[in-house]
Order: sequence, then C-alpha cells, then structure tokens
Amino acid sequence: MEFLVLLGKTLVLRSYVFLFLAMALAVARPLMGGSRTVAFFFITWIVAFACEFSSTRTGIPFGWYFYTGSTRGQELYLSNVPFMDSLSFTFLLFASYCLSLLFVSPIRRQGSAVCLPYSLRLRMSWPVATLSVLFFVLIDIIIDPVALQGDRWFLGKIYYYPEPGIHFGVPIVNYLGWGVVGLIAFSLFRLIDRRLREPSSDANKAGPVMLGSALYYAVVTFNLAITFWIGEPLMGLSGVLIYLPVTALLLIKLAGGLPVQP
Repeated sequence: MEFLVLLGKTLVLRSYVFLFLAMALAVARPLMGGSRTVAFFFITWIVAFACEFSSTRTGIPFGWYFYTGSTRGQELYLSNVPFMDSLSFTFLLFASYCLSLLFVSPIRRQGSAVCLPYSLRLRMSWPVATLSVLFFVLIDIIIDPVALQGDRWFLGKIYYYPEPGIHFGVPIVNYLGWGVVGLIAFSLFRLIDRRLREPSSDANKAGPVMLGSALYYAVVTFNLAITFWIGEPLMGLSGVLIYLPVTALLLIKLAGGLPVQP
C-alpha cells in the first residue's frame, strides 16, 4: 500500500516526466511493436538505474554526485535514487533514437506523403547507433545544468555534485557517463532486436519517427524554457547555439538536400 501511495504521489509531483514517458510509449508501439517497446524501455531503465546506483557510490560512470533525499515521502525512491530520474533516461534515449532514424533514413516521397522505412539493415546501422548516443548526450547538456538549479523551479534540489564542474556546475565526466549509458543500453537492445520476429516488410514509419523526433524537441524546448524562466540567459543561449546546427541540418535533410544512406 505504501508503494502505491508513493507511486501516486510521484505521478502528481513529476507529472511532466510521466507525460513525456506516455508520449514516448504511444509512439514506440506503432514504430517498434510491443515486444521491442518493452525491451527498449526496460533495458534502458535497468542500465540507467544500475549506473546511477553505481555512480552515487563509486563515481562510475557519471562521476561523483549525490541525491539529497529532500523529496523522500513525496515521491518513490529505489534505494537512494528517485524512481523518476532513472525512468527519464528511457524516453530520452527513445526520442534520440527517433531523431537519428530521421537523419539517417532515406526519405522517399509518394506525392505529398513522406515514406521512411524501418528495416533491420537501417536499425542495425552504425550511423543510427552513433547518432542515437550523440543526441542522447546532447540533450543532457541542456537538461543537467537546469536540473542542477532545481531549487529555483518545481524540480526541487534533488542532487548535487561535491565538486562542481566547468559546464554551469556540471562535470564533463557526467556527459561521458550519459554516453556510456546510451551505448550500453542501445547495444543490448540491438542484440535483442535481432532475435525478435521481424515486422512485416519495410513499412512506412514516417509518422512515428517524426512524432518521436518532435518529442525530442519538446523536451529540449521545455528545458530551455525553464532555463530562461529562472533567469539564466547565458545557460539558455548556449543550449540554443548547440541545437542551431543540428536543427539546420535536420531541415536540410527533410528538404532533400542531405541524403544519408546507412
């Protein structure tokens, strides 16, 4: 009963996290199918939780940081890690995966309709894997600095670094840790993906891929909006500058000027 009460409190306190998660799950099912969706989200959550559990005790892979426990009794914790924190990695990696598919997929047009395949060859390509991890790390470069200022908005002061880093208080090793999580989780998913029954043909997956990419930008926009709202224009501007070239390349790709083949 206590678990259910805390889970309910978590849903209320971190409603924005669960909204993003619900959107990701709604997109993942038509893109990957039920089995792959369960595998992707479960693997990512387990890897993320294990790495957070490790890093708060050994400094590996994110470097040393600690959760304050200030929201105990208000939200669900697993050991010393807030449940919603490791859960957030799942929809962030999925959205990064969708954006990488949009960059790498050969875009075909049938009249006004856009067609994107979801073949095994495309999914297993190194460009998709590399870009997925890269976009996963990039989005944390936007998220972590503003999350560290959680006492100035509705996140709360839930964690801290004993030795603040050079990037708005965030150590660079934290971003390397995100790369490790993304690489391990995505690699494990690829192993399982090969063993699951292949979905029928190269069905058009333009809708889910674009919705997943839109989710990625929704998370970026949400965090940049919070950054400017708490009065951190330099932090916000640095995030905008990071995503200007990414967005420009994406628009060129969608316009047909950046053909990329896996």
